[in-house]
Amino acid sequence: MTGVIISAEWCDRNPLQVAPDLIGCTLARQLHNETIRGSIIETEAYCTNDPACHAYRGKTASNAAMFGPPGHSYVYFIYGMYHCFNVVTQPANTGSAVLIRAIELSQLPKGLDPKYTKQGKRVAAGPGKLCRTLDIDRNHNALPLIPTHQLWLEHRTAQFQNQLDQGQQALIQTTRIGISKAAEKPWRWYLKDHLSVSKQ
Repeated sequence: MTGVIISAEWCDRNPLQVAPDLIGCTLARQLHNETIRGSIIETEAYCTNDPACHAYRGKTASNAAMFGPPGHSYVYFIYGMYHCFNVVTQPANTGSAVLIRAIELSQLPKGLDPKYTKQGKRVAAGPGKLCRTLDIDRNHNALPLIPTHQLWLEHRTAQFQNQLDQGQQALIQTTRIGISKAAEKPWRWYLKDHLSVSKQ
């Protein structure tokens, strides 16, 4: 089922607002002749004046997408092997984003290596695993998150929002993972007790 596409205007907010609001939304990826959708389970906010943020020391060739318009992608490469996908937030030239750390896929992409399909709900439980599964790399950097570019976001379903409102689902707010600076900031959110969370 196709959801309502998230607009750039919706992303034009503080990442500390966008990050928790993205939990339960859908990350959609057009791969060849199929559309793969995953429910966003875990996010992290990276803010202006945040020492852990790639934009902290200013604009460079590699982080320029973070300073682009809201609702665009920022994809970076780490450890010589992993890509990580972020949603740019706030007005252009701000330098902030939300890292999508984990999703739960509604279906697995055709042709995915069998050694990964065995991971089930944990096949995209982590930013590197997410990008590997959905074939997201630097070619997707700095693009508007719209179907034309085969990568976009959709709003929460009414059912999920009702579950949150009634306490049947809950968000956990805690510290971020894999950083050495500003590690005490509670700027990570995930869906409580979900199997796709990278680390409970």
